[in-house]
Amino acid sequence: MQRFIPAIFGPQKIDAGRAPTDWTGILFAALLSAAIIFPLVVVATWAFTEVWRYPNVIPQQFGLRFWNQTLSRADVWSALTLSLQLSTVVTLLSAAICLPAAYAFARMDFPGRTILFFSFLAGHAFPKFGLLIAIAAIFLQLNLIGTFWGVVLIQLVGTLLFMIWIPVAAFQSVDRRMEEAARDVGAGPFRVFWSVTLPQAGPTIAAAVLLSFVGTFYETEGAWLIGAPGIRTMPVLMISFINNQMVIQFGAVLSVMLWVPSFIALLFARRVIGGGAFARGFGA
Repeated sequence: MQRFIPAIFGPQKIDAGRAPTDWTGILFAALLSAAIIFPLVVVATWAFTEVWRYPNVIPQQFGLRFWNQTLSRADVWSALTLSLQLSTVVTLLSAAICLPAAYAFARMDFPGRTILFFSFLAGHAFPKFGLLIAIAAIFLQLNLIGTFWGVVLIQLVGTLLFMIWIPVAAFQSVDRRMEEAARDVGAGPFRVFWSVTLPQAGPTIAAAVLLSFVGTFYETEGAWLIGAPGIRTMPVLMISFINNQMVIQFGAVLSVMLWVPSFIALLFARRVIGGGAFARGFGA
């Protein structure tokens, strides 16, 4: 529907069904996007740059020389292997510990349930580095500083939020009527869980597992504070390159290598979120 309104220069025709353009929101979104994307573009450019001197805006020479030098370093492959091992072990342990607890929180009523459930937020409610210092003092007495399992334990704490809260929402969103129907026809508890509960909650749980794996892979503070000097993950190695004032391209190449797991994880998560399973889990 269209209508005419008076104006200084005569009648103007406007579309009554079209909302006015929010230029402030567009400008804010553009500035935010630039603030996020620009540093990524600069780092990616440095990774493929051989010569880039001030005041030139564009690099004078591109090439893969620093990729060859970085990938030929034994400490890079050692750090990458260690990061993958830590992420796998931490994620599996977290799933084994937290998923049964999440099911209990979602389906059972017991004393202190609410307090215990919200206590998993405690590690994220205070400055993380201060908490790590306190834990490091305990680990020092237990001879866990500089060990693989010491880093596993400290990184396990960081997965609790993902592996408790998200699966709880997933289990709460399961259609109870389908479970009751399966029990009515004689299915046992394990069969009901495997055939009815898990297929509905599975995609959301997979997203939680994925977030835990990626978060562990990129975890830096705990791996640096608890693991030093014997444990050097990829993020810790990149920090050491920066602190030692090595060639800037080494750090840029490592940054691009660290982006690859995130990109693969986001592709997988997009399928889960696009299917609506993630939203159904939080909609409980």
